[in-house]
Amino acid sequence: LAWTTTPWTLPSNLALAVGPDIDYAVVEDGGDFYVLAEAALARYEAQLDGTRPYGAVRGADLVGRTYRPLFPYFADTQNAFRVLGADFVDTAEGTGVVHLAPGFGEEDQRVGEEAGIPLVVPVDESGRFTDDVPEWAGENVLDANTSIIRHLKDLGRVVRHDSYTHNYPHCWRTDTPIIYRAVPSWYVEVTRVRDRLVELNGDVNWIPAHVRDGQFGRWLEGARDWSISRNRFWGAPIPVWRSDDPAYPRTDVYGSLDEIEADFGVRPDNLHRPFIDELTRPNPDDPTGRATMRRVPHVLDCWFESGSMPFAQVHYPFENRDWFEHHFPGDFVVEYIAQTRGWFYTLHVLAGALFDKPSFRNVICHGVVLDEDGRKLSKRLRNYPDPEDVFETYGADAMRWYLVSSPILRGLDLRIDREGAGFAEVVRAVLNPIWNAFHFFTLYANVDGIRAELRADSDALLDRYVLAKTRELVEHVTARMDAYDIPGACAEVTAFVDALNNWYIRRSRDRFWAPVEGESADPASKRDAYDTLYTVLVILSQVMAPLLPLLAEEIYTGLTGEESVHLTDWPDASALPADPALVRSMDRIRAVASTALALRSERSLRVRLPLARLTVAGPDPDALAALADLVRDEVNVKDVTFTDDVEQFGTFILRPDGRVLGPKLGKEVQTVMAAARAGEWSANADGSVDVAGRRLEPGEFELALDAKEGLAAAPLPDNTAVCVLDTDVTPELAAEGLARDLVRLVQQARKDEDLTVTDRIVLTVNVSPDALGAIRLHEAYIAEQVLAASVSYSDATLRHRGELDGGPVSFEFTVAG
Repeated sequence: LAWTTTPWTLPSNLALAVGPDIDYAVVEDGGDFYVLAEAALARYEAQLDGTRPYGAVRGADLVGRTYRPLFPYFADTQNAFRVLGADFVDTAEGTGVVHLAPGFGEEDQRVGEEAGIPLVVPVDESGRFTDDVPEWAGENVLDANTSIIRHLKDLGRVVRHDSYTHNYPHCWRTDTPIIYRAVPSWYVEVTRVRDRLVELNGDVNWIPAHVRDGQFGRWLEGARDWSISRNRFWGAPIPVWRSDDPAYPRTDVYGSLDEIEADFGVRPDNLHRPFIDELTRPNPDDPTGRATMRRVPHVLDCWFESGSMPFAQVHYPFENRDWFEHHFPGDFVVEYIAQTRGWFYTLHVLAGALFDKPSFRNVICHGVVLDEDGRKLSKRLRNYPDPEDVFETYGADAMRWYLVSSPILRGLDLRIDREGAGFAEVVRAVLNPIWNAFHFFTLYANVDGIRAELRADSDALLDRYVLAKTRELVEHVTARMDAYDIPGACAEVTAFVDALNNWYIRRSRDRFWAPVEGESADPASKRDAYDTLYTVLVILSQVMAPLLPLLAEEIYTGLTGEESVHLTDWPDASALPADPALVRSMDRIRAVASTALALRSERSLRVRLPLARLTVAGPDPDALAALADLVRDEVNVKDVTFTDDVEQFGTFILRPDGRVLGPKLGKEVQTVMAAARAGEWSANADGSVDVAGRRLEPGEFELALDAKEGLAAAPLPDNTAVCVLDTDVTPELAAEGLARDLVRLVQQARKDEDLTVTDRIVLTVNVSPDALGAIRLHEAYIAEQVLAASVSYSDATLRHRGELDGGPVSFEFTVAG
């Protein structure tokens, strides 16, 4: 009992396949014997009802037996109608016996060729039966399924007929079903050079790296000969002419127009069909003169042309020989992951076969952009946001960054929603912060009438930090780009912009607001601040130019007045000061501030409310203590204390990495895990830890730091230190917090009324009696912050209204004359 899911191939049946190691049952019914896999008996219980067990046989013992054909069309085919052994047969479905039609299946053809069975293909190029199958000649094979089944039922040869849904190949353009059909083809003998191709692949830098020995490497190791011909009209015709008389066989392969002209006496000026097909000549090997050399009807697979790109693009070897030999292999190619079996593969095969070199030195193998349901993007389905709408709404830079910063450039897939929320997030988190830094500089520089200069010699603490940080930005982005790690380069820019906006500019605002030269302030500090920020923004625009080309162009030309950022050299990191110790300490201070602010937020303690103390327990307290003033202002605490006594405030927890240790330790990993949970471990000076008699090296574990209960405390993100916040609010602290809240309200009102940053005002305030004492106590501070020439008080309801912790507040102001 054999089975198939393609009844239209049954007229071409030439063999049956069984699994040599599968057990087959033999059952008897009135002198008729049925053979099928023992594991399939239960599926055919209804059809075999009334039969009795007769015996059992291994599949290997069935191999070689013959059977009578279902149809008479090819009954005389040599070596056909035998049972063959095949490793692809299983018992998961069907009968465990598979029908073979070698002309219509890859596995069928392979097994048939090994058994010496010739191909039979009674289906023409339009998918219709030929005259070799007279009952259905001219009928589409898929349309013939129903009548073929009916015919076999009439002959009593159908035991069971089911209909069920299963995967079937369809044309990806038209969604119409397609068929497998053997066709003659020309091949590149890849198997002859396969081992060398594997060796050459070792010289290629793959991104991501695992593709080299993984998806591409495995494909190379199993590479088969490559079919390079196609039965189409359009395409590059294969330059092969063959005799049309098999009695006088001859094949000519041409490699140039000169060779064609020498044989045919004409030089073709159009190498495509039908013109090239008209070029014929008598067969020189036929003494009768009747045989003619005609071009074979095939055209080249377009992938053969794509693989020929490196030399074909410059017409090598007929022209540009020196150029090609100095530019090959190519430095870099990029395409999506499936091209490991497409373009990357064909490039590699032809380069290896022709030049004994890889075709490219570096390759980015990116993933696939999918819709929110995980489907590939399709013009037919329109399951993606319109790019023109994205450009209009968010800008081209937003789309570019969204793609190049994503895991898609590390070989992973990326889902994109129809509404384009990812683009909006890029604008919010990346483009706007960069633009805000540029806007901040131009706003205040224009107000002060300062034209800044490129300088990197300021000795102010924050200037030295941001300049050294900019140097590291250039170094790190350069290294990432040299390694073709574009998402990593984007991450470097994002981290830098956070440090620039949320630390350097925030902590330096007073220097930009300070009075201009001629008033009672330090003009040199102000000039240093402008020149430093200008220098940083110019270099930032150059570094981000490949990633955000339009935004970089706008900022660079706006700052410098030069023609284009894209015409400048890549910035030289050595032109900026190096101070890794300062950068390390300052970044750690930034982490302290961020952690402390998170603690405030968790406890609903607004930032403008001053607190008494922040304690930081961790390594190298002296280096951080030098930067205490910055933390004090940022977190709004009166005192900052640094100590190396971490255990007073937190506890380290060892977390072994089971995925790493499992293969190394086997079952013993559970003992290590249990000891770690019990705290039975010790740290070593070299960074390793001892636990359960085992030494774990860095990378095999993680040390997490947990703050002790009862404290307003949290560890830093790197788990090396803990921040402890004193959350007790005294009346004095509450009063100062009210004053700061009022400053915020007035500043927002100034902005809403479009006052310039230098406009001085006359301020009138109406607050509750409970808040009045606090406001009067800090009146000088309020006036300084909001540029008030005077502050007065009123019982009337005033123009601007808001809420303070002490109750409602209203105020108004006029620009001072």
